[in-house]
Amino acid sequence: MTATPRRIWLCADDYGIAPGVNAAIRELIMRGRLNATSVMIPVPHLDQAEAEALMQANAGDTRAAIGLHVTLTAPFKPISEGFAPLRQGAFLPHKDLMRSAMLRRLRPERLAREIAAQMRAFVDIFGRAPDFVDGHQHVQLLPQIRDAFLKVVADMAPRAWVRQCGRARAARRLHHNKALVLDILSIGFRGKAERLGLATNPAFAGAYAFTAAANFPDIFPRFLTGLPDGGLIMCHPGFVDDALKRLDPLTTLRESEFAFFNSEAFPRLLAERGVALANPSGGGGKAP
Repeated sequence: MTATPRRIWLCADDYGIAPGVNAAIRELIMRGRLNATSVMIPVPHLDQAEAEALMQANAGDTRAAIGLHVTLTAPFKPISEGFAPLRQGAFLPHKDLMRSAMLRRLRPERLAREIAAQMRAFVDIFGRAPDFVDGHQHVQLLPQIRDAFLKVVADMAPRAWVRQCGRARAARRLHHNKALVLDILSIGFRGKAERLGLATNPAFAGAYAFTAAANFPDIFPRFLTGLPDGGLIMCHPGFVDDALKRLDPLTTLRESEFAFFNSEAFPRLLAERGVALANPSGGGGKAP
């Protein structure tokens, strides 16, 4: 008797950051190699044509859940009036934003106003609320930001689920510093989300060191370790173009991720591990 496979979410972040990223994500969705993507709003490459191309991928059967990728870090700029702090008209770099959040130096009302503005823009573009909401560079987990983030989602998209970034117990490795920080930050985030009645993914994977030495086909299998039904893996596939080079340091690794997901090795690995991508058409992309 064949065991029922674990159903997981494979979410490509950063739709809208560059035309090459957008095209790669759509191609993988159409091939059934992704079942979710999160969309950035304050970016130069999310016009109506790019949004409609993504929605076309879901024409007929829903192939992918579409979420809002709340963006609060440089080099991007706020879309709300009076946002602060800024540096040369843009959001703070991630390290500086994280430091300010940890020291409680941010203005919660301004955070909430900006997140709400991005939520409204998403609804204006896609004609509906997002299926889920997460954060670029995991900003949704940070002190002060998480309160504003969760309150806005609860008020404006209460049926959406939100991304927590705690790993499955079997996958935890104390020497993996980045993942350990996400584990710790996610504890408070999950508790606050639960109190507001917001669903979260039961486990998270996908963090690794974005260095030239990274071999994604070798790294990806470990993300499946202990990942439960409904677990989520973050990924960043894309084609490198000049627009991406100007905006983000994560470039060639995106092409490595795309190549792996587009290969026959990827579905073969899922089958060997007893894993399948969840079908988003049943519940509007809701987390199980």
